[in-house]
Amino acid sequence: MSRWKIALIVIVILVVAALGLSMCHGRKPGAQKGPSGPGGDQGPVPVTVVPVVKKNVPVYLTALGTVQAKNTVSVRPQVPGQLLKLSFTEGGPVKKGQVIARIDPRTYRSAYDQAVARRQQDQAQLATAKANLARSQGLIKKGFVSQQDLETQRNTVHQLEAAVTGDKASVESAKVNLDYTDVTSPIDGLAGIRQVDPGNVLSTSDTIVVLTQVHPINVLFTLPEQDLDRVRRAEASEGTLPVTALDRVDSHVIAGDGVLKVIDNQINTSTGTFQLKAEFGNQDNSLWPGQFVNVRMRVKTVDGGLVVPTQAVQRGPDGDYVYVVGKDDKVQMRNVKVAGEASDTTSLIGSGLKLGERVVTEGQFRLKPGSKVTAYKPGEVPKAPTAAQVKKAEQARGRGRRH
Repeated sequence: MSRWKIALIVIVILVVAALGLSMCHGRKPGAQKGPSGPGGDQGPVPVTVVPVVKKNVPVYLTALGTVQAKNTVSVRPQVPGQLLKLSFTEGGPVKKGQVIARIDPRTYRSAYDQAVARRQQDQAQLATAKANLARSQGLIKKGFVSQQDLETQRNTVHQLEAAVTGDKASVESAKVNLDYTDVTSPIDGLAGIRQVDPGNVLSTSDTIVVLTQVHPINVLFTLPEQDLDRVRRAEASEGTLPVTALDRVDSHVIAGDGVLKVIDNQINTSTGTFQLKAEFGNQDNSLWPGQFVNVRMRVKTVDGGLVVPTQAVQRGPDGDYVYVVGKDDKVQMRNVKVAGEASDTTSLIGSGLKLGERVVTEGQFRLKPGSKVTAYKPGEVPKAPTAAQVKKAEQARGRGRRH
């Protein structure tokens, strides 16, 4: 056998012998053991616990929504002409019927005056024709007027009546065009940025400004198709479903006065979702067209539901679970079924817990099934150790170091 193989065997034997001596003499019988894991020989683990309580819990469906104006109107002139002035403030409110722009009215006023004059002329001719017809009807019995002349006069009256009717329509048309030179707002809303400047000659295809109605305002959102029956049943039983709009991180409520208005009449086959529309009063302008919000819609209320703080629920390979503290102050891991959110900080438990059981909300990372714990209420802190307890702990640590 070569020398290097003999040296290798000797080194292996020495290492094995050293490990054996370390295991035999490293811990003496009866000596204090070191930490063996969470909740082992280190004593009870301090944790915060709360009891399972019973509450009437609202059940919500949540989704991402987009704010949409109730009405959006692109204001265009209905007659062409030169823009004389704009009478609105960009970004400011406008009222329905308010004049927001003015087109040069001179051409249209002239056309209106001509139509009025033509109607008056035809009305005068009609009055003369009617008088002649009435006189001829009295003279025909005496033979002073022929029947042919009487019929001619009667037809003249009919023609002039038709002309007056046409003139009336022409006057109304000219009046409409003249009125269109004052461009008015069709809705109550907010004005956007102006698209034209005074002095430009506008056609009927030019946009002056876009108006949006934000009181009330809509929020569009989608839900998975499996929620359709649930929403329809809830609407049938509740009448109106309340909807709340929250910010993108669900940290606070933006608007809480919404109600469901529309369930779309078809499911999007490409996404497997259906669209809904909620309406909000939005009197404080907290919602703005184009804004993204988180939507929370209440579909029912569970009477007497079991509720625990959300932080008590942990997620493991077998699903959700909580640590339950028994009467002997030892914990057991209990699988639970979460039925939904009771609030921003609490969860509704469908199964796995009973009323009054104590669940751990803080300190779970130091626990394992069977761990001994010291239970504290939320906000409660352990009492400071006495001098005797400190001295006893120091003595125990000293004995451990000697051994």
